[in-house]
Amino acid sequence: MGYPNIVVAAGLPPEVGDTSLYDLPERWLELPLDDVIRFRLTLVRGGRRVSVQDVSNSFVEQLREISLSVRPVDVEAEFEKRPRPDVLLDENTPPMGPIAIVKRIRTGSSPYIVREVEKVYEDRDLKARDAILYLYRSAVPISTITRILSLGALGLWRYRKLVPTRWAITAADSAISESLIKNLLNKPVLSEYRLYSLPRSGNLFVGIVLPTRWMFEWIEAWFPGSTWNIYGSDVAIEGDWELTPRRTTYPSIGGCYYASRLAAAEFLTSIGRQAGVVLYREIYPSFNIPVGVWFVREMVRQLFKTSFRRYGSLEELLRDVRGLTKVPLDTVIAKSRILTLLTRGRRLGSRVLPDQG
Repeated sequence: MGYPNIVVAAGLPPEVGDTSLYDLPERWLELPLDDVIRFRLTLVRGGRRVSVQDVSNSFVEQLREISLSVRPVDVEAEFEKRPRPDVLLDENTPPMGPIAIVKRIRTGSSPYIVREVEKVYEDRDLKARDAILYLYRSAVPISTITRILSLGALGLWRYRKLVPTRWAITAADSAISESLIKNLLNKPVLSEYRLYSLPRSGNLFVGIVLPTRWMFEWIEAWFPGSTWNIYGSDVAIEGDWELTPRRTTYPSIGGCYYASRLAAAEFLTSIGRQAGVVLYREIYPSFNIPVGVWFVREMVRQLFKTSFRRYGSLEELLRDVRGLTKVPLDTVIAKSRILTLLTRGRRLGSRVLPDQG
């Protein structure tokens, strides 16, 4: 809101010690979702409004130094006014607690910056995309990559700027998954159909892996009373897809598309095969608070770690899907561009396939 003048803030937890869990989505599935929401909403945000171009602002430089650290830094903040009881709930970013204009902040401990992070920050000629990929290959968590990208610490020096959190998350997911997919195109095609399923926290995740060249689809079915269908009377189903290695348009389904695509590409990379992947998610009324795309990324990662069933044909696989979903299978297929093409017997890779929408 207000871009290019945006609020940049530090999230301050109400405790001392190792508070790394407050900003490490990669570990949040270890906890009940209610606990994650609770400790995230206790964060007090101390911020100021600055221009995205003002990366040399002294306040921004303080926050950047904190953000580069892979360990929590002791921070003391003095506010102009008492933080108002306001929270941020968004489908893309993790929940965040009250916010207030901060007068000054002081750090009581030195940041611990790992060599890989320091390297990309100090390299003034390294493009942001290349820096993201370098950090990812160096096993730096995506949440950390997103944080330092957001604070204007990556990219060619003269072009560095602050990046709104939700944009930074999607940028990292998009860049990493695109790189993984490019490498997958040189791998052999999977020789079997696979079905994965994982119910969790008022959600059902279903993964259909197909013995085809790379293609991908993400579909969500929001039941009445769930987060983005609170007042609806019918199940709302949306999705988007790709048949080529690289999308040229932003998906209609938003950031969840890239988060789930990243998890799918990581899975295929781990088994050394390329394949088609259709991911389907049902969201039930008990899931009625937006928690951010981290939930989708980590759930799909977890999905592909579960046991799976093998099939010799798509028809056999779809019979078992019928017993998993609450939405009728015919409705799911009708909403899926890839499953519709396959069940109609279209030849993948032929010219009868329509252009990507």
